[in-house]
Amino acid sequence: MMKKLLILFLALSSTLTAQKKEITLEDIWSDNTFRAESLNSFHSMSKGDFYTILNSDPETKSTRLDKYDYKTLEKVGTIVDSKDLGPLDDFESYAFNADETKLLLGSEAEKIYRHSSKGIYYVYDIASKNLQLVSKHKIQEPSFSPDGNKVAFVLDNNIFIKNLVSDITVKVTEDGIKNKIINGITDWVYEEEFAFVRAFEWNGNSDKIAYLRFDEREVPEFSMDIYGDALYPSQQVFKYPKAGEKNAVVTLHMHNVKDKTSKQVLLEGVSQHYIPRIKWSNEPNTLAVTTLNRHQNNLNLVFVDGNSLTSKLVLNEKDAAYVDITDDLTFLKDNSFLWTSEKDGFNHIYHYDATGKLKNQVTEGNWEVTSYYGYNPKTKRIFYQSTQSGSTNRAVFSIKLNGTGKKLLSSNSGTNSAAFSNSFNYFVNTFSSANTPSIYTLNDAKSGKQLKEIKNNKALSEKLNDYKISTKEFFTLKTKNGDFNAWMIKPSNFDPNKEYPLFMHQYSGPGSQQVANRWGGSREYWYQMLAQKGYIIACIDGRGTGYRGRDFKKVTYKELGKYETEDQIEAAKELGKLPYINEQRIGIWGWSYGGYMSSLAITKGADIFKMAIAVAPVTSWRFYDTVYTERYMRTPQENASGYDDNSPINHVDKLKGAYLLIHGTGDDNVHVQNTTRMINALVEANKQFDLFVYPDRAHSIRKGKNTSLHLYKKMTDFIDEHLANPSNTIIQKQEIKH
Repeated sequence: MMKKLLILFLALSSTLTAQKKEITLEDIWSDNTFRAESLNSFHSMSKGDFYTILNSDPETKSTRLDKYDYKTLEKVGTIVDSKDLGPLDDFESYAFNADETKLLLGSEAEKIYRHSSKGIYYVYDIASKNLQLVSKHKIQEPSFSPDGNKVAFVLDNNIFIKNLVSDITVKVTEDGIKNKIINGITDWVYEEEFAFVRAFEWNGNSDKIAYLRFDEREVPEFSMDIYGDALYPSQQVFKYPKAGEKNAVVTLHMHNVKDKTSKQVLLEGVSQHYIPRIKWSNEPNTLAVTTLNRHQNNLNLVFVDGNSLTSKLVLNEKDAAYVDITDDLTFLKDNSFLWTSEKDGFNHIYHYDATGKLKNQVTEGNWEVTSYYGYNPKTKRIFYQSTQSGSTNRAVFSIKLNGTGKKLLSSNSGTNSAAFSNSFNYFVNTFSSANTPSIYTLNDAKSGKQLKEIKNNKALSEKLNDYKISTKEFFTLKTKNGDFNAWMIKPSNFDPNKEYPLFMHQYSGPGSQQVANRWGGSREYWYQMLAQKGYIIACIDGRGTGYRGRDFKKVTYKELGKYETEDQIEAAKELGKLPYINEQRIGIWGWSYGGYMSSLAITKGADIFKMAIAVAPVTSWRFYDTVYTERYMRTPQENASGYDDNSPINHVDKLKGAYLLIHGTGDDNVHVQNTTRMINALVEANKQFDLFVYPDRAHSIRKGKNTSLHLYKKMTDFIDEHLANPSNTIIQKQEIKH
């Protein structure tokens, strides 16, 4: 009787498993079947514990800026509704002035590069409900003066100031010319690699503007054909400094609003190649300027007097490899400041006095501060996120300014991030793990206690129960090169007595992390779809990746690609020893830096990898920009072997397996030149390969109907053709591997 019951139970289990749905590419890339609920981005108001959210009304087809109470999460009012604005039918962005009596409302946004855009902007007076056009032209980076009476902005590479009281606009700079001189806005390479666009800052008294001027006349130009829909293609021409070439000459200037004069600030004795940050301190005439040498291993923090324009070196930081730029500099009331650095081997928070003398190291330990959230002057506590609970996890903490009284504010194991109210009384915690979609909660900032659940994505979790979803397993992979964080996804009907093809994913870039205990996006569902087709998916973070300390990250200095490739090859070898993996059928793929790596893997590791896919890959660091490449490699003139020994174009003769190259011709970041040079090298070596080009698509290859669906169908078909076991069946093990 027991035997019959057991057979019946197994039959029922098999039937239930068989009834599970299979994920399709259409589910992921066109039907949004697995769309997760998220919070609209919100702004914490400075007056009281309130926040604002931009909402749309489908009935009136208008946009509203609504105000909410942190304590109750309830809407308490609408600040402005576009249906009441007359000439402004809709707005897409907003920014308050300092006392939150006015708003800058942006519309008709036109994207330029990764972070930059231009648009039409209005100033809205909340009390009077008056709407004032800033400029009839599309402008960039409008910014209120602290007193709220003026708006500075950039148009055609020049800075303007509009007086909102007199309605008069004054031109601050005169020499701005496209591809020659830029005032107040960063050039392409600063925007991409130092991650900021607005290069001007008001001081606290609203009587001075510090700004950067970029002279890019000597920077070489890069051009891209734009095919579009017209009879003839057009060209996009822009300044792009490749490794070892000339950068823009960047100078610092000070504009006096009252007498309408501008002067260059000469950083005598501390002048360096880059100026990646400017920020006014709490003293209205003290400007903090961060400078870097071209090697980016010597950083200066300089204080400039806004009246005399004299400069004083406050802090100097050096590293044998490079010093990273952050936005963590925070001035306290006494003009002492908080700073983050990895000078003790891990990224931590430091407190310096107003002269740059170290008061104390606030956080310490063999773990990293991964986000600095802010400082509450009332409680003298600092709020931050760290890896203290493990390098693949993130937790939220607070600590006293003197480094005592550290308190854990998040409770779940996985990835926690926080958005604090301006008062630091509350924070919205976003939690997810590899197997738990995002949960949003309101928490007390003093204790960390959860006050209310906002969204939980339970509906998505329940929907996923109907599909063949496998658990993402985390583990440490031991190789001859070290112990590495890794994850693996096995088919839901995994049988340890069978052999499966292995498909590896990685990015591997300096300071990156792919092995993290967090909920993934669309690509994760693709991996689940591949697992249900009979593949094992794995990811390994090798040397050079982040959040395991300075030495682990910076070991790749001057040798990008060398150690990362060795680690992926050794990882594949070790995984291939597992009894359930077919070591003859191992593939690898990646995008951007990951595409560079998969190209090296299929060539340098030709005996290990049967196939590889490279999307938008760098194929020689000689083709990439100065700021990123030289940070890790120095210049090609100084380090030719470092560039060439690890360039895929120089290893094509080793290719044995199937190789698919994919690129967008409109990629302003990793130029399609990388792929065309790889094509030429492969042809000259008489190596067969596959190629697909997406016209006018940028680095993300997303633009256009069905582009993502088409791309992932292309890659899936390639994997099935070249990696699947014979007849697309799982091989029954014949013998145990040793």
